[in-house]
Amino acid sequence: MTLHSLGWSEDFARSFEPYAAQGYRVGRVAIAHRSQYHLYTETGECNATLTGKFRHQTQSAEDFPAVGDWVAIHPQTETQSALIEAVLPRKGQFSRQAAGTRHAAQIIAANIDTLFLVSGLDHDFNLRRIERYLVMAWQSGATPVIVLNKADLCEAKGESLEEKIVAVEEVAIAVPIIALSALQQNNIEALAPYLQPGKTVALLGSSGVGKSTLTNQLMGSDVQATQAVRADDSRGRHTTTHREMLKLPSGALLVDTPGMRELQIWTADSSAEGTVEGTFSDIEALAMQCRFRNCQHGSEPGCAIQAAIETGRLSAKRLNNYRKLQKEEAYQNRRQDKQAQSNAKARWKQITKTARKRRKNEPY
Repeated sequence: MTLHSLGWSEDFARSFEPYAAQGYRVGRVAIAHRSQYHLYTETGECNATLTGKFRHQTQSAEDFPAVGDWVAIHPQTETQSALIEAVLPRKGQFSRQAAGTRHAAQIIAANIDTLFLVSGLDHDFNLRRIERYLVMAWQSGATPVIVLNKADLCEAKGESLEEKIVAVEEVAIAVPIIALSALQQNNIEALAPYLQPGKTVALLGSSGVGKSTLTNQLMGSDVQATQAVRADDSRGRHTTTHREMLKLPSGALLVDTPGMRELQIWTADSSAEGTVEGTFSDIEALAMQCRFRNCQHGSEPGCAIQAAIETGRLSAKRLNNYRKLQKEEAYQNRRQDKQAQSNAKARWKQITKTARKRRKNEPY
């Protein structure tokens, strides 16, 4: 095992230089269980925990190591696990709003090259969910690829696979789409160009879409448990209970994740392709053709978007989802701004408190 086979790059090497000068080693997080971690290193695999200093300086849940992170470590000894001193700067991360009412991010995986957005071609097939995954995939810094699994079920039910692919193409502009059957081992070889040595790929999708089955096929063995889905709605149970980075026979690294039914937007990238507008570029292009610059795309005369809906060029459901995601993104940005202000205020309060205590203890 070499660092480059684990996805190491010159950018990570530059970030690690200060730690290398102090005698630290580097590892990559394969499994993260609260305060316990399993790492890949150039000398093999090891378990690790966080140093007390790291815990004390951590500001939020995002600062803790996530699957796919590179970390600076004190090497493992015969009596003690490796100690994680720091997380190297990420080149990207797939995050969502953590479940519940607390305003916080949950990092699903970090430093991913390609995201396989897996959707089942059964009752769980949902274009609106694919749109949501695409918005968040572009924000992550990774390249999305849509994987339509269970292609055999389309044929069995007499449905047109081609029609479903065309429907996805209309909402996933310029995104590669691969239809396959993991269970029947049909067309899995189409994923090979993305599974090159040292590249990191993550599987994302709802429960029951076949991520675990696909993982087993790519690994060449049953490393993940699988279960049948319910016949009435094709929903499955969470057979994968934690995120894990696996080393594929091809030399690529694969992150398998539990199914996600709740997928709220966390943050928006300021770049054009990292926003809701970038994912819905067809709607944005139509809006530029409206007669009025402040057109709300309702009953205004000369609205190009409403004209496209009337002629069937644009789906009203796609427009509604676009508006929904825009509102959700704006809401999260407002909440994040408030959270940033609150965190800054808390930090300055702590700095002031520490300074006063220091002055009090200084001799006259």
